[in-house]
Amino acid sequence: MIRIAIDAMGGDNAPLCNVKGAVLALNESKEIEVILVGREKEIRPLLSGETFDADRLSVVNAEEVIETGEPPAMAVRSKKDSSICVGLRLLKDKKADAFVSCGSTGAVLVGGQLIAGRLPGIRRPALAVLMPTAKGMTLLIDCGANVDAKPENLVQFAHMGSLYMKYILHVEDPAVGLVNIGTEEEKGNALTRETYPLLKNEPGIRFLGNAEVRDLPSGICDVAVCEAFTGNVITKMYEGVAKTLFSEIKGAMMSSLRGKIGGLLVKPSLKKLLKTFDGSEYGGAPLLGLSGLVVKAHGNSEAVQVKNAVLQCIGFSKNDLSEKIIQAVNKDQ
Repeated sequence: MIRIAIDAMGGDNAPLCNVKGAVLALNESKEIEVILVGREKEIRPLLSGETFDADRLSVVNAEEVIETGEPPAMAVRSKKDSSICVGLRLLKDKKADAFVSCGSTGAVLVGGQLIAGRLPGIRRPALAVLMPTAKGMTLLIDCGANVDAKPENLVQFAHMGSLYMKYILHVEDPAVGLVNIGTEEEKGNALTRETYPLLKNEPGIRFLGNAEVRDLPSGICDVAVCEAFTGNVITKMYEGVAKTLFSEIKGAMMSSLRGKIGGLLVKPSLKKLLKTFDGSEYGGAPLLGLSGLVVKAHGNSEAVQVKNAVLQCIGFSKNDLSEKIIQAVNKDQ
């Protein structure tokens, strides 16, 4: 049985959607136990009207909440009874196998390192997000944890990303691309120029070379490696373009009678396309490299996104991905 702690108080729609998402996950999988972490007096009433296996759900009280606007390091140190800190301590103490939160990204990143700790040999954990592409999904790593990464960090990111794609999304022999401004080996800044030969000669990584950002939506690689500043910019631009594009398509269809008729005809195909480009189908963004799985779901997640983030943890635990990461990054020691 895989034990998953859920930050019931984190996110824009907490605690309602977090609790409902936990219940949906319980009813979909018999392999998990759920630990809801947060203000018990707010959580219990939300469970009263739900149907689920009560033997596989428990509540751990945590009275404090870390808000999105709080300085992450200060909040983690001062709010030890927050749902994020209590949930991460459950992970550290082996009372949970995974921790899922829709709360403050900064607090989850800081708390993950300070409380859960890093895997042996991992210099820096990395936040990875799945981006929809024309060929399926590309894992972008890092997209939020290390804005000042070093070449050796990017090599570890490539290993962790490749293992995640192979064992969680079942991509055989994942292709790795180094995010850059051109495909030539000498392109880029000092970080990418120093990283390129390391990835090129690294055993266990199928390195394709540099990957330009404009080619990522086509699915040029399975794992796109970069430092967090670049990754965060790509992620937010990707989300913004997709939202604007679909909004413009809808507006054009509703602007005339002909457009409305055409919209009705293409509606089934458009819904299928929208689902393909919905990253929430695959859950949240894992923080890879920690002692235990930490998944950061989007702050505005609804119940179904919380459910998918929880179910994502099953494959991670079943495949013992942490041990595989340790073996990959410590093979020469």
